[in-house]
Order: sequence, then C-alpha cells, then structure tokens
Amino acid sequence: MISVSDFRNGVTFDMDGKVMQIIEFQHVKPGKGAAFVRVKMKNVITGAVTETTFNPNDKYPTAYIERKKMEYSYNDGELYYFMDPETYELEPLEKSVLDDGFRFVKENDVCTVMSYKGNVFGLESPRFVDLTVTHTEPGFAGNTATNVTKPATVETGAEIKVPLFINEGDRISIDTSTGEYLGRAKS
Repeated sequence: MISVSDFRNGVTFDMDGKVMQIIEFQHVKPGKGAAFVRVKMKNVITGAVTETTFNPNDKYPTAYIERKKMEYSYNDGELYYFMDPETYELEPLEKSVLDDGFRFVKENDVCTVMSYKGNVFGLESPRFVDLTVTHTEPGFAGNTATNVTKPATVETGAEIKVPLFINEGDRISIDTSTGEYLGRAKS
C-alpha cells in the first residue's frame, strides 16, 4: 500500500482496478480547511490523463509494472515479434502497443516491453538510435541560411528533417521520442 502523502512522479498504483502513474503532484495546504494532494495521473493501459484531488490519508495498493528488455526480431503484418534474451522465446505484440519512436527501430534492436500482471500494454523504444540515410536530395551549393533542412529517409523507412550537408549513406543519430536529427553518428 502507498499513502497519498508519499506520491512522487512516476509512482504507479492501483485505483479502482485501473493502473495509474503519477505525472505531476502538488501538496496543498489552504489557510482554511484540510490539506489535500492535487495529482495529474495517466492510466498506463489506455494512456488517458486525468487530474484528481486526494485526501493525504488515503492509501492505495502499489501496482508493479514489469519492464523487460527484449530484442525486436521481425514483423508479420500487424504482429511484431520480440525475443526474450533469457528463454529465446518469441513474444508477438500488436501494433497498437508500440510507441511512436518504434518507427526508428530496426531488427535486433533492444526495446523495453511493459506489462502488468502478465498483460503487455506498452513498449518503450531505445531513446537514441544511429541509422543510415537511404535517400535524400543533394544539398544546394551556396545555400548557407541557418537551420535549413531537407527531408531524408532512413534505413527503417521513417522520414525526418536533416541539415543540407547530410548525404545518402551517412550515419546519423536520432532522438526517437521527438524524431529529431541530433548529429552525425560516432563511428
């Protein structure tokens, strides 16, 4: 059990059969009346965000989210297969549980599969990846305006904006959470 007065960012708890994760919290002590805790929380299964106030004396059962590192193997239509590195078993996941950053994941990359009581509800892609540019238009000579970008396709098929000096075959670093170009990859 976790007390509301012990709430911190990232804590997960079970509220009315739903697994909630705290995004923001604020302990409020008004001049008159009892203190309370204002909480912004997210349902980890559905992704819905709600704001609620709690009595600081309330207690809720702690929800333990299992995070397991698994290697992406391949996809077969709507199913994406991940290998458990300990048992070498393949776990199929539906496309709906993949995060936005998954478009930058290639085969054999390690991702974090999240589950609650054995039910997989989400996947976290690696935060940063190095990929090869497979297609981009050549940059124009003399175009030296700052922050000028052009579209580029990387080896996973995703398209991002890159500076003009990036060419086909270059390896670049990408932040998967934002889809932004970070720089040339270190060899």
